[in-house]
Amino acid sequence: MPARQRGDGITSLRTDIQGLRAIAVTLVVVYHLLPSRLTGGFVGVDVFFVISGFLITAHLLAHPPATPRALATFWSRRVRRLLPASFLVLLCTLVATRLVAPQTQWSGTASQVRGAALYVVNWLLARDSVDYLAAENAASPVQHFWSLSVEEQFYFVWPILIAVLVLLAKLTRLRLLPVVTVGLTLLVGASLAYSIVYTHDNPPAAYFVTPTRMWELGVGGLLALATAPRVLGRDDEPLTPPRPVAIALGWLGLALVFWSAVVYTGQTPFPGAAALAPVLGSAMVIAAHARARDAGTPGGLLALAPLQWLGDVSYSVYLWHWPLVVLVPYLTHHPLDTSDRLMIVAVTLTLAAGTKALVEDRFRAPGWGRPLVKPYALGVVGMAVVVGLATLQIGEVRQIVTRDHDRLVAALKSPTACFGAAALDAGKHCAATPFSSVVPGPIAAALDKSNAYGVVSHRADCWSYLPSFPVKRCTFGAEHSRTTIALVGNSHAGQWLPALEALAKKHHWRITTYLASQCAFGDLDQTFATDAGSARCRSWVRRTTARVAADHPDLVLMTNRVSVPAAGRTRETSQQDYEAGYAWVLRRFHRAQLKVLTLHDTPAPGFSVPDCVAEWRTHYSHCDGSRRDWVTTDPVRAAVRDIGDPDIVFADLNDHVCTDTTCHAVTGGVITYFDATHLTATFAATLAPYLDGPITDLLEK
Repeated sequence: MPARQRGDGITSLRTDIQGLRAIAVTLVVVYHLLPSRLTGGFVGVDVFFVISGFLITAHLLAHPPATPRALATFWSRRVRRLLPASFLVLLCTLVATRLVAPQTQWSGTASQVRGAALYVVNWLLARDSVDYLAAENAASPVQHFWSLSVEEQFYFVWPILIAVLVLLAKLTRLRLLPVVTVGLTLLVGASLAYSIVYTHDNPPAAYFVTPTRMWELGVGGLLALATAPRVLGRDDEPLTPPRPVAIALGWLGLALVFWSAVVYTGQTPFPGAAALAPVLGSAMVIAAHARARDAGTPGGLLALAPLQWLGDVSYSVYLWHWPLVVLVPYLTHHPLDTSDRLMIVAVTLTLAAGTKALVEDRFRAPGWGRPLVKPYALGVVGMAVVVGLATLQIGEVRQIVTRDHDRLVAALKSPTACFGAAALDAGKHCAATPFSSVVPGPIAAALDKSNAYGVVSHRADCWSYLPSFPVKRCTFGAEHSRTTIALVGNSHAGQWLPALEALAKKHHWRITTYLASQCAFGDLDQTFATDAGSARCRSWVRRTTARVAADHPDLVLMTNRVSVPAAGRTRETSQQDYEAGYAWVLRRFHRAQLKVLTLHDTPAPGFSVPDCVAEWRTHYSHCDGSRRDWVTTDPVRAAVRDIGDPDIVFADLNDHVCTDTTCHAVTGGVITYFDATHLTATFAATLAPYLDGPITDLLEK
């Protein structure tokens, strides 16, 4: 909201706040364009939160909402201020994604567009952030709307809280200012405490959820309560500090903001206590009330014309820049380079200027606020259009998936001699499969996961997850079989379940799974977002080892992906830690007299193969990679050698995933991976004949 009108509790244009807005959006844009250069630029969002909390609270305290109509009037201003521009960007992004992004991105983007239009997308992102597989997905062009969702939820709760506190003061006949001060302070304190605790326990989700962020806007609100004019009927001038204090507050506040932008990284647990630096820094700059004429303060810097203009269009800059960052590489078919970044900045500023003049200012005109129902009708219609079009896009994707499924079923009924892994058999000469005949199609391939995920079987999934990592066992195949194969490890063990199910059907075996998301099955501390996560992963390994030994299956199939370094190590220096961790498990299996087959981990492309195939279509060979790059040394080989037990063996089946030199995105007409590292269920099932020999040889010993 503009910091201009006396009626809003601000006596004049706050050039310092406009300049601070410009700094905030610059930090965010630079971070998104050059994340390795400004690793903590994401704190620009926290600066925005403090500004919004200050200005909104200043308005609410100047005109405390005492009636439902007063609340409705306040919210109507928010609708006119925020929704038209956001709906425009969401619609354009939805259409642009449909035109330039691969099919695999259509449904996910449309789902997030719906969430953004309803201002709940932050909760969708929080849910996905704790999903190890979802974390590997391509960035959505509307995920930056998470912060707008937080603000809108704040705008809904905060005025109701103030109205309740005003009513409470009237009913109890207590002084209004202390009641409101205590009430708001308690909420801010509770939110800060929750933010610190939840960020420690679950930082990925804590980054997005509203309760961990409410205190940041609340700090701005408390600052307004202390310094803004016309607070709760108090008709005075804004509280401004003496010049020496203003000088210290202003420069120290800016230093805190820039320090956190430079020092923080994606590994910094955030928000939590770490957010105090940019939040308090922003509050200090606002509290300094540095005007352009105040010598020695940052007021002159913040009042510079370019910063004032950028601050004025900062909302639209924020809206437009991220979709361009995400979508431009699909147009150029290469990662962003310097010319792309300069183009994105130029286009963003142009679109922002046009949106400010033609959309933001137009809908903020007084005529759009009368009658009161008018802005709400605008919001409802806008939401209906955006949500409706996004739903149509999701429906189109479902139709494509259905058609792809039908093609896959037909291909599985009569597979060719070159279908899937069989195409790599020695002596075979299999022609490349036309894109139109590739199965499953790229969208369906992204969903083509083993039954351990419960996607096809409609059962609860079989994974042990953070934060608790419980021991979880599932059963597949012939339930009453005399032969039990235990599948143990992380997600790269789970990807072998389709092959095991095919063998279970052939041999009448029972399959039991002991699977965890991300946590490799070795006794070592692995790098998770928190130390608690690392400890719980290690505990899962020990408890599961004991459970498998007690269950005493006829054979254990163990394989893992080393997805994170050992704690305190780099990936390059983690090899010995993982080797020792795997050896610890294998020694206990040896003592339990178990037969164990360990598999070399499968090749990892490191990029979404379905996305790549969908993007290149008839030229999908662009998505192939070098075997040398995709296959890494697996420490389990050395661990097996160290144990020296003939009943604990190592097998490498990667000759049936790659040729001597090349790993293919599409192998024998089958898309090989459903994401950046995991085999599709369809391709994994074609590996069954090659897994059969090592298993039966070991069982027959």
